Amino acid sequence: MLPSRHLRAAARQRSHRRPAAPADACITGKPDAEVIRRNKAITAHMRAGRVPDAERLFAAMSRRSTSTYNAMLGGYAANGRLTLALSFFRSIPRPDSFSYNTLLHALGVSSSLADARALFDEMPVKDSVSYNVMISSHANHGLVSLARHYFDLAPEKDAVSWNGMLAAYIRNGRIQEARDLFDSRTEWDAISWNALMAGYVQCSQIEEAQKMFNRMPQRDVVSWNTMVSGHARRGDMAEARRLFDVAPIRDVFTWTAVVSGYAQNGMLEEAKRVFDAMPEKNAVSWNAMMAAYVQRRMMEEAKELFDAMPCRNVASWNTMLTGYAQAGMLDEARAIFDMMPQKDAVSWAAMLAAYSQGGFSEETLQLFKEMGRCGEWVNRSAFACVLSTCADIAALECGMQLHSRLIKAGYGVGCFVGNALLAMYFKCGNMEEAHSAFEEMEERDIVSWNTMIAGYARHGFGKEALEVFDTMRKTSTKPDDITLVGVLAACSHSGLVEKGISYFYSMHRDFGVTAKPEHYTCMIDLLGRAGRLDEAVNLMKDMPFEPDSTMWGALLGASRIHRNSELGRNAAEKIFELEPENAGMYVLLSNIYASSGKWRDVDKMRLMMHERGVKKVPGFSWIEVQNKVHTFSVGDSVHPEREDIYGFLEDLDIRMKKAGYVSATDMVLHDVEEEEKEHMLKYHSEKLAVAYGILKIPPGRPIRVIKNLRVCRDCHTAFKYISAIEGRLIILRDSNRFHHFRDGSCSCGDYW
Repeated sequence: MLPSRHLRAAARQRSHRRPAAPADACITGKPDAEVIRRNKAITAHMRAGRVPDAERLFAAMSRRSTSTYNAMLGGYAANGRLTLALSFFRSIPRPDSFSYNTLLHALGVSSSLADARALFDEMPVKDSVSYNVMISSHANHGLVSLARHYFDLAPEKDAVSWNGMLAAYIRNGRIQEARDLFDSRTEWDAISWNALMAGYVQCSQIEEAQKMFNRMPQRDVVSWNTMVSGHARRGDMAEARRLFDVAPIRDVFTWTAVVSGYAQNGMLEEAKRVFDAMPEKNAVSWNAMMAAYVQRRMMEEAKELFDAMPCRNVASWNTMLTGYAQAGMLDEARAIFDMMPQKDAVSWAAMLAAYSQGGFSEETLQLFKEMGRCGEWVNRSAFACVLSTCADIAALECGMQLHSRLIKAGYGVGCFVGNALLAMYFKCGNMEEAHSAFEEMEERDIVSWNTMIAGYARHGFGKEALEVFDTMRKTSTKPDDITLVGVLAACSHSGLVEKGISYFYSMHRDFGVTAKPEHYTCMIDLLGRAGRLDEAVNLMKDMPFEPDSTMWGALLGASRIHRNSELGRNAAEKIFELEPENAGMYVLLSNIYASSGKWRDVDKMRLMMHERGVKKVPGFSWIEVQNKVHTFSVGDSVHPEREDIYGFLEDLDIRMKKAGYVSATDMVLHDVEEEEKEHMLKYHSEKLAVAYGILKIPPGRPIRVIKNLRVCRDCHTAFKYISAIEGRLIILRDSNRFHHFRDGSCSCGDYW
């Protein structure tokens, strides 16, 4: 049986939408001419989108054939009426293979893969079309292993089966498996040869593509076009042009491949000469030349070409939209978007990406809602983009709603969106949901494993991160340099010093990973946090490359923790040489001076910042309450509920002091009275956000706050007291890591 979710929906439609049959309607064996004529009319109505007309004609028929029912079923499916198609399918007196395959395809296209599998299992007879539908449906959603499962199940495989499985491997970047499949038989046509050759090109294996090209028993224009574009993508325009010149057959796409190649390699004048010499141009040609200008940020020239185009398609508009977005011209991008005569999923995804990457989170979410109201199909890129926005602003409730939509759309189990989902949950501080989403993924790639390891590491759960790493090592996925950065970060954030040292010195031997600057930065951070400052300095001296600002920043952070002002000053001077406008480092060194009572040095730092035009980045904190994000700044005076927040903080401050809390006044960068210092610390943005969360979020639910800067020592101490006094879990994401405050302690072990 199909899952009850669809059956209930089908039942609701059944009583009032399915066309009623005359009382004497019957199904014929061999259809007569009148039945055939009406079947054709039903098909014509459905193809034109005239569903009600088709329903009326069907209802008036006293005699029908199975083809009549199939015409209606296919029409519902083609017009996106999946619920009606499901309901109608159950009413067919004698469904045949065509009936089953039609519904099977509709379920696959609509991403209802679980339903497709259920229908496939109940089919009384399966033919090659049935298996091919299952192969392509799963492959199109990145579920290559399941596609291979149905391929292997097929008792007889035709050319569509073989080409479908080959394409599944190629589209998902599994080129070696594609080659193994290709080598397992000899009866391949030119389409298959071209597909594998294109796969090698996409994977940047142009030498293998060239070998395939040289071996081909028969080449067509697609073969030549593939190689021309392949060499162009690699940057070898000399070889691309040579192949173009010797090609026995050319079409508009051959010419366009050369134009695109010159454009992608920054050879704009050559691209323009070939474009002008083209014997004929189509929309793709114009788009290629326009893209050349867009890539060089020459938007005026691109606009001139766009205005001169005799034939625009949706890709033309998308190219301009993307160009404006990448150039940071969001108003122009939105104007193009609003003027588009027709939008596709790429158009919406491009505009969403423009807002998201520009930091316009509210606009991103509003546009996504508008996309839903317009009934536009949401592709994987759009989902990933909005998930990223939810992650950036820690909008967990919104992210969880997206997760539900992903499941309904059939995307939640694939790697591309699945990985974005993992990142969203971790960045929103919900490790439990991240773990559940990871477990539900039917396929995982290196990004999936790396996201889990890095996610646990940033939260200070080093043990869990290393457990995931150990599980990964038991699979066929080989750890890469990013994996080891996550592992070392886990050791650093959790104080697992000896483990981190062991991994660092064995990773080349065990995993073939050569230490990069990122790995050394983790080690400097790990040793520095543990107070082994001399070892950290010696490691920096022994590196095969010069230390960068990130490494000096790690050493400066360690100097702050261990109050080594001399080492901190030396590290800061190096950072100022490399990044003279890095305000955070000035503040960090000032904190070190202030905690030691060196007020003259604090004043010098303030003067240096002024002379160099360096401005301190203002601190902001966010919290999501009832699907709305609230933003706070230090001493916030604009929030509509500020009086309640400040009143609650005053009461909380009294209770905290009774419990033993003492303000860290030594970190205030002003030589003022202690009482004034306490007042300056009391209303930091993160404290206001946490207070608001306690007031508004029901007991038992975590308080999740995000801050754009590193949390200060006073707030860190305060939150430990607040978590114990209020009995709440407080999850704070700052610019460096996550802190989980529970029962008076933090997951970082005060090791941040």
